[in-house]
Amino acid sequence: MKRPLLAVSATLLAIGTTAPFGGLSVTPAAAVPATPVAHWSLEAQRAIVPPPSGRGNTFPGEAAVYMGIIHVALHDVAVAIQGGYRPYAIAVTAPPDASAGAAIATAAHGVLVALLPTQRGDLDSRYAEYVSKLPDNASRTNGIAVGEHVAAGIVALRANDGRNADPEYVQQPPPGPGVFEPDSTKPVLGLRLSRIRPLALDSPWQFRPHGPTPVTSREYAGDFEEVRRLGRFDSPARTGEQTTDALFWTDHDLRQWNEGMLRLAAERGLDFVQTARMLALAHVSGGDAMIACFDAKYHYMFWRPAVAILRADTDANPATEPDATWRPLRATPNFPEYPSAHACHSSALVEALGTFFGTGDVHLSLASDATRTTREYIRLHDVVKDVEQARVLVGFHFRNSDLEGSILGRKVARFVMGRFSRPRG
Repeated sequence: MKRPLLAVSATLLAIGTTAPFGGLSVTPAAAVPATPVAHWSLEAQRAIVPPPSGRGNTFPGEAAVYMGIIHVALHDVAVAIQGGYRPYAIAVTAPPDASAGAAIATAAHGVLVALLPTQRGDLDSRYAEYVSKLPDNASRTNGIAVGEHVAAGIVALRANDGRNADPEYVQQPPPGPGVFEPDSTKPVLGLRLSRIRPLALDSPWQFRPHGPTPVTSREYAGDFEEVRRLGRFDSPARTGEQTTDALFWTDHDLRQWNEGMLRLAAERGLDFVQTARMLALAHVSGGDAMIACFDAKYHYMFWRPAVAILRADTDANPATEPDATWRPLRATPNFPEYPSAHACHSSALVEALGTFFGTGDVHLSLASDATRTTREYIRLHDVVKDVEQARVLVGFHFRNSDLEGSILGRKVARFVMGRFSRPRG
């Protein structure tokens, strides 16, 4: 069962080399403007994301939750200073002269040191340097007070939320057809995600999908054949462009998305509160999508293509054949396959952005350190199509898991957009 690749629109911007799906490959990406919200959003990103683009070591799924927590603080500061929207959680009336830069910096710093206490010395230095450049007056003092109030409220709200839990991996089912089998030489990842209290959802399992395609089904056989043929490390069926597409999305997608959204805010001319609001809506959607995704992953415990293809003789499906030499293009992440986390996260962000702007026809540039290229999109949904295809091409996922992950991400974002950051009135 074959699915056609997404065709490139003839209206794509004529820059660089055309990529085979929704974007164009160019380099380098445009710089992110240094507004207070952008500056501290980047500081948060770099504190969370691992080298070479950051200095953190947070697992990508948890990183999305951390970014959500930080950005609701920035949102509530912006609303306190400029008004117009209901706060996420912390209502405070800012003095008319409160410095937005001091308030944003103080809130971000306060939340970051609570989330990442081992980086406190570095974060303290960065905060002190930033604030020292602001005029030393009542405006700065009042801004600091607003930021401290919001940070303390958000930190208290997220106390004992499961972020620091250390769950043991004790739920492994007996080996068999369709059953995830972790790599015993590496730590199993993402265990605590499904135990983290969501930022907006009522529960991690609120939108739990129905489960992976049965391994005996015709649809599974079609997805099996697609990833077997295209996701193999040395696949002769995968073109050079498709290999680049697969590798583009092996970068840390939190960095890709956050920097892309900051460029988008500048391009759209968003003001202080709208920039903070857009980022918070997107990151809360993305963080809760990751929580929901890993709830489903560890509920269904579905096997990865690397094991499924090796043991196809056990799946009772006459349309699948084992291949003892098969390996994915890149090493498979050590957590269950269904649904695709990248699809969950990207589709949640796309849905949030489309709702925020009132249209999916939004120009967005995303860059990859893995390929040193940047893609320009003119339709947000094309990003999701790229991700769905790329996770097959890299050998990580069956197509159905990408599609189901995208559906889950959209459901989460729609819920978040209906609950959070509504206009006052």
